[in-house]
Amino acid sequence: MTSRSDKLGRLVSLVKLQLRLSEWQLAQLRQQERSLQDEQEWLVGALNDGRPPAGSSSESIARRLNRTSVGARAVQAQAAQQLDHVRAESRRVKQLEEVAKAALADKLRDAEKRALEEMTGISPAVRAWMPRPANRDKI
Repeated sequence: MTSRSDKLGRLVSLVKLQLRLSEWQLAQLRQQERSLQDEQEWLVGALNDGRPPAGSSSESIARRLNRTSVGARAVQAQAAQQLDHVRAESRRVKQLEEVAKAALADKLRDAEKRALEEMTGISPAVRAWMPRPANRDKI
């Protein structure tokens, strides 16, 4: 039988892995965004030079620049969404860690209580049958 704290610990590990994957995906999107920006700069430079590279016309470079710009905007939008996703998962990890921490503390308290009961030789079943001590404050 696994305890609640063990299950929560595994859940926290899983959510942390999901967070790492989301962070990696965000890094990939940012890298893609940088590549598209570099390509845009190169294309703009090629258009401004007045002498397009061999085998290219100004019109083909302009079309390519347009496609690259549209792609860059799409990647920027995806990166913004992914950043929101990463932030939400990060908050979720923190919340789950707090819950798991509390569950582990409860588990440790219960274990200490059982150990103390074993050392004193009083089990919870026996304690239920024992008479309660009289309150000495009442006279």
